[in-house]
Amino acid sequence: MPHAYWGEAVHAVIVAKAGVSLTAEEVIAHCAHHIAGYKKPKSIDFVDSLPVNGYGKVMRREVRERYWQGLSARIGGGEVSRKEGTK
Repeated sequence: MPHAYWGEAVHAVIVAKAGVSLTAEEVIAHCAHHIAGYKKPKSIDFVDSLPVNGYGKVMRREVRERYWQGLSARIGGGEVSRKEGTK
């Protein structure tokens, strides 16, 4: 997901199993105990489903597109800016 200083930030998009209730704080805390801090999501969205292709693989480009519409990334202490010609 776009980040004003770093260019990108870790963001999780989660489909919870039926009957399971999760909060963003619970997921972030779980990740903090199991993975490195720089890999831990900074924010989380819960969705009903993810787009998949005919083989059942998640179409990550379509998931990312939702957050990057009209933006271009410049990573490494750069900036996230609007693409030329977009509002």
